[in-house]
Amino acid sequence: MKNFLLLIAIIASTSLIASPTNLCITESFEAGKKKVEVGASESDAEIFLNGKLIGKGSTLITVPKDDCVTVIAKKIGFLTERIEFCNKKGMTKPPKTHFIEMRRDDAYDASIQTDIANVDIEMICNTMDKEQAWKLMNQIILSYIDVIEMTDKETGYLRTAWSLKTFMQNTIRTRIIIKETSTDPLVFKIKLVSEASGLPLTSVKSDELYKEWDRVLRSYSDVIGEFQARLK
Repeated sequence: MKNFLLLIAIIASTSLIASPTNLCITESFEAGKKKVEVGASESDAEIFLNGKLIGKGSTLITVPKDDCVTVIAKKIGFLTERIEFCNKKGMTKPPKTHFIEMRRDDAYDASIQTDIANVDIEMICNTMDKEQAWKLMNQIILSYIDVIEMTDKETGYLRTAWSLKTFMQNTIRTRIIIKETSTDPLVFKIKLVSEASGLPLTSVKSDELYKEWDRVLRSYSDVIGEFQARLK
């Protein structure tokens, strides 16, 4: 009986010693973290923490002790917003709340989504010969892009230089390519090439940075329709 009581006393004393220590460790660990309530002006904006989607519109993020995290807010038609919070000694402490004001994407607003970009559109000329068609195509093209990079009437090939437009978070380059595919009947294929880099001030020569864009700048949105209406 004495041994049993002694065992209980030892267990109780051990618990009293261990519990405060464990509690302190837990409290210290929790105290090192900083929580930030992040909200965006667009309620359906996607919020990413270190590349992982964690919420839409608003969410609570945790900044570990001695670490930094990157928060990104995205929505189609708006600029991507990025902010970093650091919980390190000597650096500005993360705020309790942070509001992200989403700004309109100027490249998106200056363009339209279309299914005519980067595809060959066939044009059949039934009422004019090649001389007339070639002259008319050159007139139409030069009203949109004023520099023709390559032209060969004999083979029926024409390509404009790139027309460049830069925006706050994007650079768009556009060109027109024409190829004669048949002489009888007279048929041309016209392609409106639209590409985006996803970065501002990208050199027009940096081909590796550009990808096909499923949108077209509004200034070129009518070019295919004009070809279709006037080449008959």
